[in-house]
Amino acid sequence: MPHVPVTELVQHVGKELGRSDWLKIDQQRIDLFAEATGDFQFIHVDPQRAANTPFGSTIAHGFLTLSLLPMLMEDILLLPEGLKMVVNYGLDSVRFVQPVKVDSKVRLKLELREVTEKRPGQWLLKATATLEIEGEEKPAYIAEPLTLCFV
Repeated sequence: MPHVPVTELVQHVGKELGRSDWLKIDQQRIDLFAEATGDFQFIHVDPQRAANTPFGSTIAHGFLTLSLLPMLMEDILLLPEGLKMVVNYGLDSVRFVQPVKVDSKVRLKLELREVTEKRPGQWLLKATATLEIEGEEKPAYIAEPLTLCFV
């Protein structure tokens, strides 16, 4: 994760921070997520039945794609120098726009929206995260992740 002096963080508000590398969402990842969460809905884990749906194949769980946020943000989120710890503070909003079909590639586009000092040494970063699907016009989701930084 890139680091800048905390006083410079606000200069990046309203700007795109970058895009992650592409990540393939294969059936094994979908099945492992189903196993971890107990969500075995056929649209995710049964390729034969899913082939007869309007999607034509299995699709990733929305929460699977959302759970990739920390990993995909890792190399692009701008953080304050002197960072002691960073924690997921939640999400302000999430909209699942389009499903991610099995074997699709996704990447995250990240824009910094707000930088707020919550307490001395605690900075809350709000971003807009758009999960793009390779070859698709519409994204998988648009979310507003919140990251709390301790300096």
